[in-house]
Amino acid sequence: MKITLYEFLALPDQGQYDVVFSSGDYLDIRIEESRRYVLYAVDRFFVEVEYDNDKNKIKGKRAFVQGELLDKYTGI
Repeated sequence: MKITLYEFLALPDQGQYDVVFSSGDYLDIRIEESRRYVLYAVDRFFVEVEYDNDKNKIKGKRAFVQGELLDKYTGI
């Protein structure tokens, strides 16, 4: 799916989740305490989805192109 970061951010929350889960490519996972963070690639940007392990629920998401959030997955 071809979508820019700005087009993605303009979608309502449910539309953003639909894009991530239907078109995003799973890249990696990190676990910190009771939180799980899953990284997806969507076209030319990334989306990190945060889950609450104890409640098994999605807590939120963050979309980005580069920077500190991506560095957490590369070990830099």
